[in-house]
Amino acid sequence: MDILEQIINYKRSEVEKRKAAVSVSQLQARPLFRRPTLSLRQSLLDENKTGIIAEFKRRSPSKGNINIGSDVLKVTSAYTRYGASGLSVLTDQHFFGGSDEDLQAARINAIPILRKEFMIDEYQITEARSIGADVILLIAACLRPAEVKRLASFARSLNLEVLLELHGEEELGHICDEAGLIGINNRNLKTFVVDIDRSLRMAERIPVDRIKVAESGISSVKNISLFKHHGFQGFLIGEHFMKEPDPTIAFAEFVKSLSVNQA
Repeated sequence: MDILEQIINYKRSEVEKRKAAVSVSQLQARPLFRRPTLSLRQSLLDENKTGIIAEFKRRSPSKGNINIGSDVLKVTSAYTRYGASGLSVLTDQHFFGGSDEDLQAARINAIPILRKEFMIDEYQITEARSIGADVILLIAACLRPAEVKRLASFARSLNLEVLLELHGEEELGHICDEAGLIGINNRNLKTFVVDIDRSLRMAERIPVDRIKVAESGISSVKNISLFKHHGFQGFLIGEHFMKEPDPTIAFAEFVKSLSVNQA
């Protein structure tokens, strides 16, 4: 059993426990459930912004602890201040050391926030809305095409945007009208090997009306220039910043280099 299968098996049990603890009506009664959502699509299309979706992540199954004691409010506020187009916040606790509270704390920032989570049930999407998310992630590798369409449709009914994450060409059939943002993960979820060339080949087969987001393995301004040349408008980067002693400084310096490169 690979790590993705382990995560999804654990997530099924976790979701049932969360349903028993907090009802849908209780989620819908939370103040954040009624807040107007922000559009990540519009933010990524804004040429005055970096296109970077800056991720807050404490740990991962492949790397272990990355920055376990990092302050979510300090880091996400700096990401916002220095030009992120959006934020991505891990909410999985068991494998990634995240929490719903992390996303709620980051919500003080007036930019779109992606709930980075392993979505398998509509309940999690209602949760996402109730904790202040603007966008949800659907991972093709753990969902059938019909499940992607069902969950994406439900997300859109709650005014949440959908980032559909693909890992291989065999998953292109998961793309549906409701998923306006298409992420291509450069890292194989089963082997954790990064292959940017594969992602660039896949990008050519993404419908032209979708926002393309490059995910994982982005560590330089040169990477971003290459992806932009192939039609990508978004760049999800987390580990490159979070592995540094001070992610806020790492992000600020990266954006400065990006500005110089694009001048």
